[in-house]
Order: sequence, then C-alpha cells, then structure tokens
Amino acid sequence: MHSFRVSDTVMKKLIVLSCFFLIAFGIGTLVYYTYTTTEPGRYDSFAQCLADNGAVFYGAFWCSHCQNQKAAFGKSVKYLPYVECSTLDGKGQIPLCKEKGIEGYPTWEFADGSRESGEVSFAKLAEKTGCVLPQ
Repeated sequence: MHSFRVSDTVMKKLIVLSCFFLIAFGIGTLVYYTYTTTEPGRYDSFAQCLADNGAVFYGAFWCSHCQNQKAAFGKSVKYLPYVECSTLDGKGQIPLCKEKGIEGYPTWEFADGSRESGEVSFAKLAEKTGCVLPQ
C-alpha cells in the first residue's frame, strides 16, 4: 500500500487558503446582514415627513448629485418622495417632469410651490417642510 503524505508547504498553503475563505465568508455575511436587516434607517421618519408634507425630489438615475442626495439618506432612501425624470435610455425626460418644468437635477419642490436645486442640506429640507431632523 502506498501512503499519501502532504508536504509541509502544501499544508501551509491549504491553511492560508482556508483562512482566506473563512475571512471572505465572514465579511460577505457581515455586508449581507448590514444591508438586509429590517432595522429602521436613521432618517426614516424624516424622509416620511418630507413626503407627508408635500416635498418632491425630482432626479435622474445618471445624475451624480442625485445619487449623493439619496446616499445621504442611507437605508431611509426608500421613503423619499422621489420621481425619476429620465427616460430609460438616459436621453430624455418623462412627460411629468417636462410638464413641471424640471430643468436640472436634483430639484426639490415643496408644498408652497417653491423649489431648491442641487444637493439640498437636511437643515434646508427641514426648514422648508417643518420636518424635525433626528438627533
């Protein structure tokens, strides 16, 4: 009978490779649970209040400033009163945004008819809507 013996070098490589996969699995699991937990987002009530008080956020998927504005809300982005103005090909504007005269992104429109363009601070959004910022 032949006995099979794994060399020390091969054994060390297997250990290093195993550790790498365990660490990668751990990081992947952490990322997965961080983004799929049902814990409320920090700005959930603020974003919901914006919508309840008549604010509307007009943007386009290709707009970096719109992405920044959304990112500021973190997990609470799902509650934003967001209207996607771009056509799917990114070359045009949907009729609603044309009718509203939206010329740049992001544009926030408020219940009183006023507008703010660009990335709007949470303080300004609170001022325009009467919504309370979480501490």
